[in-house]
Amino acid sequence: MMDHDVLPLAGDVFRKEIEALEATEKVLGEGFRAAIETILQSNGKVVTMGIGKSGLVARKIAATLSSTGTQAVFVHPVECMHGDMGIILPQDIVLLLSTSGESDEIRKLMTFLRTRKIKVIALTARSESHLGQMADIVIPFVVPQEACPMGMAPMASTTVQMVIGDAMAAVLIKLHNFRPDDFAEFHPAGTLGKRLLLKVSDLMHSDDECPLVHSGTLMREAIVTMTGKAMGAVLIADGSGGLLGIITDGDLRRAVLRYDDLLTRTVDCLMTANPISIDLHVPAIDALHLMENRSSQIAVLPVIDSDRRIRGILRLHDLVLAGL
Repeated sequence: MMDHDVLPLAGDVFRKEIEALEATEKVLGEGFRAAIETILQSNGKVVTMGIGKSGLVARKIAATLSSTGTQAVFVHPVECMHGDMGIILPQDIVLLLSTSGESDEIRKLMTFLRTRKIKVIALTARSESHLGQMADIVIPFVVPQEACPMGMAPMASTTVQMVIGDAMAAVLIKLHNFRPDDFAEFHPAGTLGKRLLLKVSDLMHSDDECPLVHSGTLMREAIVTMTGKAMGAVLIADGSGGLLGIITDGDLRRAVLRYDDLLTRTVDCLMTANPISIDLHVPAIDALHLMENRSSQIAVLPVIDSDRRIRGILRLHDLVLAGL
């Protein structure tokens, strides 16, 4: 059995980290503005660096920046001193994270960066530290106390660093006019990338795969087309290829019970006129929403162009297979 109620202990961590964030927000000023302006004006990349837990946060900041339109890379300070300094070019900007700003590794690193005239943005809780004094720009943060019960493990400090990094990325997203389509291009293999990049035209069945007949066609021929194409429907077109209607497998089953002369009737008698359709250039995720978000789902959807000419057919099954 536990000797303590764990929820108050967890709540104390929340309060201390929130306190640090609120205190830092109050001092976030010219240093943050100058850092953003410097990054915007730079022709190079942002190189994030840090030791220990600050290094892990620096790695995350680099990943967030690089995925949202700001070229960034993480370089470990120790590795930098043993051959990786060549990664940092004169036009680059170093974003260096250190709560104390006084570690031996940071001191040595700053000497080399100053020698090479690399611009440094310091993210530190001590502006008066060696790092704070040597950096070109300082973004200060405040940690009244660490959330660790022993006051030793960095918790509140790393949370504040993480949030400042997120704030920098968010501001740069706005200033770079970075759009969801841009984000998708940076994440083509992810779910979000698929949802934003895949168009209806990428998944539709067109040309010989499209079950298409014209107005006046007998149901005998239409059924042959439906069976051969196996799309669950047949589309009916006018003389210029415009969409007139659709007959689905369900429509056909109901018609068998209703008409004794089904095979000799024309498709015009059975089709659903002016059916719901979608443009081929629309994102595929919009097609999924159109087919699913209704009282009765649509299993197949005619695909048209801006002139309402039939360009293909899209199945709900195709969207599911695409992982949308």
